[in-house]
Amino acid sequence: MTRVAMFISGGGSNMVALLDDMARGSHAGMPCVVLANNATAAGLAKAAGRGVATIVVDHRPFAGDRVAFETAITQALAPFAPDLICLAGFMRVLTGGFINQWTGRMINIHPSLLPKYKGLHTHARALEAGDSMHGCTVHEVTAALDDGPILGQAQVPVLPDDTADTLSRRVLEQEHRLYPAVLRRFVTGDRTPLILTS
Repeated sequence: MTRVAMFISGGGSNMVALLDDMARGSHAGMPCVVLANNATAAGLAKAAGRGVATIVVDHRPFAGDRVAFETAITQALAPFAPDLICLAGFMRVLTGGFINQWTGRMINIHPSLLPKYKGLHTHARALEAGDSMHGCTVHEVTAALDDGPILGQAQVPVLPDDTADTLSRRVLEQEHRLYPAVLRRFVTGDRTPLILTS
């Protein structure tokens, strides 16, 4: 079984989708720990309620020293011996030094059809551009922000009366479908991009 660590910063809805999918059985992945960068992340209680170990490595005491923060993460992870990291709404930018230790073993979900709209405010940017399709992407994590090989995408049509909020909600529904489906394939070594339509 592949031991999966999940990193969160907030409510952890994608983490919950991953945990519930792994709990259904016939899955080559097994959750070993959920890590948050703040103790108030609501996802911690959701993980604990599902019997998954949780740890907190608060970024604030490190005063912008990302290397020291990441060293603390590495030390906290060590007892759980993860094989793979899933970033599931982890709102901290990781350095290349940390990422390179996990090359081919760290994946992320991003709310756009990459390579479009890396970074923040993706839904508003898609609306401003007049896009007819939007969606989400699961990709391998590399040192470049929201880059790396694409493992899967789910497309969502943009409706005439959409706002950033309504579009965000529909994209999030697809994130909850896409991320577990990609993880199931990834842990078996399948890197073929998966395309879902809503």
